[in-house]
Amino acid sequence: MRILYLIFTLFVVIPKQSNAQSKAALHLTSDFIDKQLLEAAKQIQILAEHTPTDKFPRTFEDGVHKFSNSSWWCSGFYPGTLLYLYEGTGDDNLLTLGLDKLVPLAKEQHNKGTHDLGFMLFCSFGNAWRLSKDVNQYKDILQTGAQSLASRFSETTKTIRSWDHKPWHYPVIIDNMMNLEFLLEMSKMTGNTRLRDIAITHANTTLANHFRKDYSSYHVVDYDPETGAVVAKKTHQGAFDESAWARGQGWALYGYTMMYRETADEQYLKQAQLIAQFILSHPSLPNDLIPYWDFDKDKIAPTDRNYANKDLRDVSAAALYASALLELSQYVDRKDATYYMQSAETILRNLSKAPYLAPTGTNGGFILQHSVGALPGNSEVDVPLTYADYYYVEALVRYQRLLAGQPVIATLN
Repeated sequence: MRILYLIFTLFVVIPKQSNAQSKAALHLTSDFIDKQLLEAAKQIQILAEHTPTDKFPRTFEDGVHKFSNSSWWCSGFYPGTLLYLYEGTGDDNLLTLGLDKLVPLAKEQHNKGTHDLGFMLFCSFGNAWRLSKDVNQYKDILQTGAQSLASRFSETTKTIRSWDHKPWHYPVIIDNMMNLEFLLEMSKMTGNTRLRDIAITHANTTLANHFRKDYSSYHVVDYDPETGAVVAKKTHQGAFDESAWARGQGWALYGYTMMYRETADEQYLKQAQLIAQFILSHPSLPNDLIPYWDFDKDKIAPTDRNYANKDLRDVSAAALYASALLELSQYVDRKDATYYMQSAETILRNLSKAPYLAPTGTNGGFILQHSVGALPGNSEVDVPLTYADYYYVEALVRYQRLLAGQPVIATLN
């Protein structure tokens, strides 16, 4: 049965990735992409020199590095970035640094208290597995981690629970779309169809409940754990409950693009395109396509002192957009492919220069600057963030693959 399932997913379910050059011309050169990857590699070496063996970089604020333990939701991004940079540059030292970071991270495979195991384990061990010659080296860790993530699924709400703390009843955040790829890939690896079913069910429930008529996404949907009914639609990091938090739209765009790749379900492709339309046509999106932290920041009352710095950009959202749009361009007709590709190229050009790219040797070794974590809570405001670097480097590596005539998504072993 497992063999039949794997054959089905390989030849029937997964949509074929087309060569980007057959649909949209590529305007960034190999020299440009290679230069950015090499400069990023130099920068992250500086960060590596400051990173304790058992800690993971979060940010660099007021001249001070801030690190996390392995249980922090961002712990997988730093090793993942190192591994992507190894892939993009061939620097074996980066491979060693990335693999070394997996040692203190491995215990999180047993962590059933978080929905972020896709970020933590798939961005790290998943990339290591993909790049490793030993296909079984990380298999057990990934399988255990996927089961830990699946343990948070509720048959009542038809979702994976995000947070366990009050005042929420059963909160699900749009970010959780990013953890579904972990389940889908582990389903293919193991033949465990339940993991796939959970991912699809969660995506469908989110599709039904998380989006407004303009296809912008709420940040948090709170469910009644006893009935599965929606209790409230809120925000935690956006400007207000009905605002369109910029990074949240990126999680949605990336998530539904990935869901189409893994299922060939046209409703996911349509949703991804509608989200892209919302983002790229929004009147508050600046010409350089690096969004403000919230698309509705201008609706904040001028007298609200909590948002005196409401005009900040969020580079992490832009990096997400670029990576997602590169993939989305592979699944649509030529006109849309050109639009998405050119938008991604604009973002990459602008992220690769001032004021968003940090000069080498500055910024504590982080690659990008000017991201916003959670402005309402005054947390990680206008600082570098580890996931901004991850998705920027991912986008560069994806573009590098396209220039080489390869699929934008590298297949796993």
